[in-house]
Amino acid sequence: MNPYKAEPPIGGSRAHIKSILPSLVPSEQRVAQLCLDSPETVARMSVADMAAQTATSPATIVRACKRMGFDGFQHLRQVLLRDLGAAARDQAEQEGNAATGTPGSSEHLVTGIFARAANDIRGALGSLDFESFDAAVQAIRNANRLLVLANGASLAAAKSLALRLLSTGVDCEAPGDIVSQHIMAKLLAPGDVCIAVSDSGLNSFTLGGARIALEQGATVVGVTSYAKSTLAELSTHTLVAGAEFHSWNDQLPIGNIVQMLVLSALHAAVTGDSPEVEHARSAVSEEVLHIVGEDTEDKA
Repeated sequence: MNPYKAEPPIGGSRAHIKSILPSLVPSEQRVAQLCLDSPETVARMSVADMAAQTATSPATIVRACKRMGFDGFQHLRQVLLRDLGAAARDQAEQEGNAATGTPGSSEHLVTGIFARAANDIRGALGSLDFESFDAAVQAIRNANRLLVLANGASLAAAKSLALRLLSTGVDCEAPGDIVSQHIMAKLLAPGDVCIAVSDSGLNSFTLGGARIALEQGATVVGVTSYAKSTLAELSTHTLVAGAEFHSWNDQLPIGNIVQMLVLSALHAAVTGDSPEVEHARSAVSEEVLHIVGEDTEDKA
């Protein structure tokens, strides 16, 4: 599967390469890692230079480029040069959004985290295939039944999607325990959709539910950070974003924020022009106000 049918958007080459990296063989990984570590050096290299630098062969360089979704080494160099230019243009803006406060202070810590997230999220869509996104939206809109699956760290983002869908009039099921997930997946049929969310694309419980859904003839929409993960390979439509954030040494959960943003975009696209959405939102708001009102009266 080619996870991206065209070159990544401006600024997205790093995220795109990161999403492919785990699936490459060691020699190809050395090529990809050099692109991530020193894109400016790779952009000036020849195939022979690259082969010598990575202790590989010219054939390995070409094969690695194609495995990463590029036409060849020259195409890779062009994309890296393009993104280096874009990064230079953005440098002044990034400096203006840098952390504030005295180093070591809470202000410096908090503003630094937000500054890094705001800067790096720009490139998070480098691995997202918008044709797959559109196909997923259409499948969800036409679904007879909709099941949302996730476990572990991805569960919060999936639960948020399910709640947002329900609050805009889209019926869906999002069980929290594994047994219920697999039972509901077994009850799916052709015309139904299973949205499976797994950051790594390797969660065995989520994969089990997705496989059951496929066996029943349902469409599986996989949401993951890695384009060559097991979930990406088995899904009918795969939405890939967020691998870039796994390079942060302090393990900040920004990958889950990217998941949340992708799922929010999916929700917006599914419900955006639905005539039933405003009615559903009005009913939900009325019920929430009723619940809050009751709670306030009880406390009084």
